[in-house]
Amino acid sequence: MTTERYNPRAVEPRWQKQWDEAGLYETKTDAPGEKYYVLEMFPYPSGRIHMGHVRNYAMGDVVARYKRAKGFNVLHPMGWDAFGMPAENAAMQNKVHPAKWTYENIASMRAQLKSMGLSLDWSREFATCDVDYYHRQQMLFLDFLDSGLAYRKKSKVNWDPVDMTVLANEQVEDGRGWRSGALVEQRELTQWFLKITDYADDLLSALDELPNWPDKVRLMQKNWIGKSEGLMLRWALAPQTRPEGHEDLAIFTTRPDTLYGASFLAVAPDHPLAQTIAGTDPALAEFIAECRRAGTSAEALETAEKKGYRTGVEAVHPLDPDWTVPVYVANFVLMDYGTGAVFGCPAHDQRDLDFALKYELPVRPVVLPPKEDPTAFTIYSDAYDGDGVLFNSDFLDGLSPEDGFEAVAAKLEAATLGGEAVAERKVNFRLRDWGISRQRYWGCPIPVLHCETCGVVPEARENLPVTLPEDIDFEKPGNPLDRHPTWRKTSCPKCGGEALRETDTMDTFVDSSWYFARFTAPRAETPTEPAIANAWLAVDQYIGGIEHAILHLLYSRFFVRAMKKTGHLDLDEPFKGLFTQGMVVHETYKDGREWVPPADVVIREENGERSATRLSTGTPITIGGIEKMSKSKKNVVDPEDIIGSYGADTARWFMLSDSPPDRDVIWTEAGAEGAFRFVQRVWRLVQEAAPHLPAPSKASLAEISGETALAIRKAAHRTAHGVTGDIERLGFNKAVARVHELVNILAGSLAGLSASSETETRAAAREALEVLVKLIAPMMPHLAQECWTVLGRDGFVASEAWPQVEDGLLRDDSVTLPLQINGKKRGDLTVPAEASKAEIEEAALATQVVRDALNGGQPKRLVVVPGRIVNVVV
Repeated sequence: MTTERYNPRAVEPRWQKQWDEAGLYETKTDAPGEKYYVLEMFPYPSGRIHMGHVRNYAMGDVVARYKRAKGFNVLHPMGWDAFGMPAENAAMQNKVHPAKWTYENIASMRAQLKSMGLSLDWSREFATCDVDYYHRQQMLFLDFLDSGLAYRKKSKVNWDPVDMTVLANEQVEDGRGWRSGALVEQRELTQWFLKITDYADDLLSALDELPNWPDKVRLMQKNWIGKSEGLMLRWALAPQTRPEGHEDLAIFTTRPDTLYGASFLAVAPDHPLAQTIAGTDPALAEFIAECRRAGTSAEALETAEKKGYRTGVEAVHPLDPDWTVPVYVANFVLMDYGTGAVFGCPAHDQRDLDFALKYELPVRPVVLPPKEDPTAFTIYSDAYDGDGVLFNSDFLDGLSPEDGFEAVAAKLEAATLGGEAVAERKVNFRLRDWGISRQRYWGCPIPVLHCETCGVVPEARENLPVTLPEDIDFEKPGNPLDRHPTWRKTSCPKCGGEALRETDTMDTFVDSSWYFARFTAPRAETPTEPAIANAWLAVDQYIGGIEHAILHLLYSRFFVRAMKKTGHLDLDEPFKGLFTQGMVVHETYKDGREWVPPADVVIREENGERSATRLSTGTPITIGGIEKMSKSKKNVVDPEDIIGSYGADTARWFMLSDSPPDRDVIWTEAGAEGAFRFVQRVWRLVQEAAPHLPAPSKASLAEISGETALAIRKAAHRTAHGVTGDIERLGFNKAVARVHELVNILAGSLAGLSASSETETRAAAREALEVLVKLIAPMMPHLAQECWTVLGRDGFVASEAWPQVEDGLLRDDSVTLPLQINGKKRGDLTVPAEASKAEIEEAALATQVVRDALNGGQPKRLVVVPGRIVNVVV
């Protein structure tokens, strides 16, 4: 019989249309079954999906389809993270409104995602730039404002003097604006903040209650929150050197045990002491101005050259009144961390050592490594930050750092300076409040007004939403809202007088910090319908890239706490399970200095050597390394090309099969072709067997006893059991490998199957093929549906229950053990699976090979390891 080749270009759109028309994946909150909420991080509408999207959404779709088959009521929605700078850049470059650019891109990407056959509930779709969405976000903001979780204060920002806008740290490159190239300045602007620090301790401790999060993500969050226990320590400033009004300098330290290694103090350029001295010291004022032209992030300062300015002020050592150390203004100290001042112990901190060596300051080691000679131990170019005992430290000598901490704390807590304790124990956090102000148009307007009479006034709730004006001008740099002729002007809801709207818009991280809650009731008049949100949340399985491991996840965790405080949720954590998938990578190719896209490359392999030729020119090109797909290196594979050539199921299958899902997957043409061949193999197997299969009957299956039929049933049930566990653990590549094994078994067992084959064999074959189709349905839904139809089954396979495994088929009736004589294998011994040790011994002694070896005698020893081995020592 000749089988028709499977044609995904015809099959996939047909079934996608039928699924849509049937509303197959629309979720009803009151539907039967335990709830299960699976969510992939929603995409930015750039206009094109990429292979990373294919992998991310294929994984989530497998989970969603599997859980539906297991009887859960599954919520699997989709939306768009649609505000942000790229749309404004497009508006300026292409003379198009950001909304037009954004919604056109959404339409394009929606069609691309639908071509993947994802089981998404599109009825819940929204974009964060929809007025309906940001209206509810403004409601949340006002609730946060009322509850004290939102406030204004002056803050340091990166300011681009050409584009006249605030830049995120990531937009500062080598001290210059990423777009204008202008030298960035640090400015103080009044910004809006959310009080995430109110929850710092809770956000930290609750990480231990998230066992289904990757350890690396929890560690990254712990480090970002940065809880540290130490001393707040006041250093007296030497009277003859200090400016008026500055008697002491407060410093937070986690290592007071190393105080005898102090070499200098350093303050941030914005520290009040630095500002006072700069008022009469032009050189320091210029140094501070230079510091302001660098980035504001800790990461930027960490990699920058460490620079300092000696102020002439001396600080008195808190443990020795005859010892003073110099006070510097340093570019690596941030005012937002601790007190904006640090003490330097160069011997045991690399940053401090680099600074001390540069400015020829003393380096005194005070922690002695194990087995080192205290008279000879010296620090050269590398600081020692390991464990040891204290030395060169007066009364602390011989103590461990922990005991030294306690000894210093006890001594200084009892001492006074200016009538107050010199030191007090304090817990400090690296985490700072979240600045959400952005000086740009394409974002959610902050719903507050500025009234000369009443000051800063929240917009009246009945006046929401504050919508973005459509007639906007991007011809000039800066925030277009600042220069709009009418939008800013309004009336104060408190006094009725003239007022101006806030022109800052919200950080786009705000938009993505609660979208998962909005999906539970996306058309509600309030941000959430609490009863519905509480029923669906937390998200059971959240899937996305490791690049969002810190900020997005941390802000979302804060938001559920803030929404709980304001009555929108009764929830402690947003995401019960978290999975971070690896990237999709590809070879790179170069023609001289020009990067060449894979579509313009022909690969040849001869005698184990690979070579590449440029398709468009026929010239040899260089095969480079395997790297993340990126436009800059042109090693991008377009999912539309793959789906057009091989079909969505092939792309999905390859993405799931090639490597563990938390690791990078290397996209290769050979891999895609191999996946497509497997699609065709499954199709042939089902199509060729289908005409010879009887109608399914559970009664007939229960009576099967023939060896061939029983082997087929065991293979199917054992595969189903294994695949079930693999998907539960998100081990998609292992599930794929099991399906391959099952297809190999069935291909051999069903070869030559016909209407005259044994009834038992045909019944077992039907069951096995139906199990196979159900197992591949979450991964290759179109192929599974087409096979389901060929098997004569009505309806959608997506609505079918997951295969039920019969435990009896998972166990073998017998086991085969290696039979050894004097430690060398001489045969195999097949015994009942439940055989006792005595029964195995008896069976071994009865075999001809053992009887020959014993030659009528008795064994010296008989070793039986049930389930493993039998060894007869003669």
